[in-house]
Amino acid sequence: MDVRTPRRDRDPAPTRALRGYAELPGPRGVPVMGNALQMDPPRMHLQVEQWCREFGPLFRLTLMGRRLLVVADHEMVAGILRDRPDGFARTNRLQQIWTELGLAPGVFGANGEVWKRQRRMVVAGFDPAHVKRYYPSMVAVAQRLSARWHRAATTGQAIDLQPDLMRYTVDTIAGLAFGAQVDTLGTDGDVIQQHLDKIFPVVYRRLFAAFPLWRWLPSAADKQLARAVVEVNRAVDGFVAQARARLQAEPARRAEPPNLLEAMLVAADEPASGIDDQQVAGNVLTMLLAGEDTTANSIAWMLHLLWRNPATLARAVAEVQRVVGDTASPTMEQLAQLDHVEACCHETMRLKPVAPLTALQTLREVTIGDVVVPEGVVVLNVMRRDSVSDAHLANAAAFEPERWLADGGTAAQAAASAKRISMPFGAGPRICPGRYLALLEMKLAMATLLRDFEISAVDTPDGGEAAELLQFTMAPVGLSMRLRPRPRGSSAGPLPSRPAIPSVEGLT
Repeated sequence: MDVRTPRRDRDPAPTRALRGYAELPGPRGVPVMGNALQMDPPRMHLQVEQWCREFGPLFRLTLMGRRLLVVADHEMVAGILRDRPDGFARTNRLQQIWTELGLAPGVFGANGEVWKRQRRMVVAGFDPAHVKRYYPSMVAVAQRLSARWHRAATTGQAIDLQPDLMRYTVDTIAGLAFGAQVDTLGTDGDVIQQHLDKIFPVVYRRLFAAFPLWRWLPSAADKQLARAVVEVNRAVDGFVAQARARLQAEPARRAEPPNLLEAMLVAADEPASGIDDQQVAGNVLTMLLAGEDTTANSIAWMLHLLWRNPATLARAVAEVQRVVGDTASPTMEQLAQLDHVEACCHETMRLKPVAPLTALQTLREVTIGDVVVPEGVVVLNVMRRDSVSDAHLANAAAFEPERWLADGGTAAQAAASAKRISMPFGAGPRICPGRYLALLEMKLAMATLLRDFEISAVDTPDGGEAAELLQFTMAPVGLSMRLRPRPRGSSAGPLPSRPAIPSVEGLT
């Protein structure tokens, strides 16, 4: 796979002829609109995966004059992701929409030197040593999740999975990254998480909208979003103010900032740092959004897949009961022994990546495979095509966590192949800095759930497979869960048969 600037003084691939972007196949569009009228944003990843079966791993789309190249070969995708930030960047349209909403930019949308300066701090804030120091607070959040679910279990109430899991992930990220002890799990009132939920879906819809109608004829949803952005920005300003107050009250914190937000503020205060308060606020927002949606949806998908695979669920329950048992607070050492649960995490992210499409823009003319791609083309990377293909993995469509546990022979080769093909956290210099935290959150949530409860049901609205809804991240539609409290000291019983963040007002 070749991702680089073509050399005109020699053939970069002597054994093959290069194609131009315009020579690629693709679904037929209509004049002016191109393929825009064919796109269904909530199902766009499924449409693109279907077109891959028809046109192959490289094809083109046009949306209102915008040129898109779809890339679905995992080796090509990995090469593209490694060629950041020099060859590829976040799209100009994403930056435009983000700014238009009144949101401050952070490391997620930053490019070039701005990204490099911010990336170093963000990576340091999520390194394993920092996460380990924060772990007792993570356990406290998991205990609040257990208490919330215990109230539902004792009353027989169905749990709306995603909102609860998003509260869990937001409470966790707020403490780790911002040093803010918040509790959205302890209230059903007005919390910032409810406003955060409105941002990613709108950003995604506007990315692929044929016309920017919101600028001239804002809908009720657009007006609601504008109010949500005001509340989110107010909460972000509150986090920053709290952190500055801590630094002023305890100057010693500047020598070794205990969280990401304080580290950014200390860096911003340095002469010629290149980091300003807007970038600090942008990274607070980025961590809230990314930390909420992605991990929460991955846990929800895992519960859905486990429920539909009873033997695998039984094995996970048995492992948690054996390793964690009646321990009041699972330790990091115990979580490290949950090999099967961790394999379930990886297998979930292979089958249900929360970012099934990744859009980047070429910064120069590059060669992708045998295609010369001009500067400025949006490259839409399809993250799931090869990871669910029998051409690359045996029985690829099945939920088989055991494929991640192989330790020798051909099985080990299969496990290595799965790790190479599945890239749920991306790859290259811009690989997700929060991947270690995300995996730890997933394992802690599952250990808490399977230790404290018996799962009575994980239901979808129609009783079938959970529908995939793409709204920047890919979420299961309408999952609910019913639990029974598990008596302490009990072993795993038979499974039933079956086919703050702070409140917006006052940041309290």
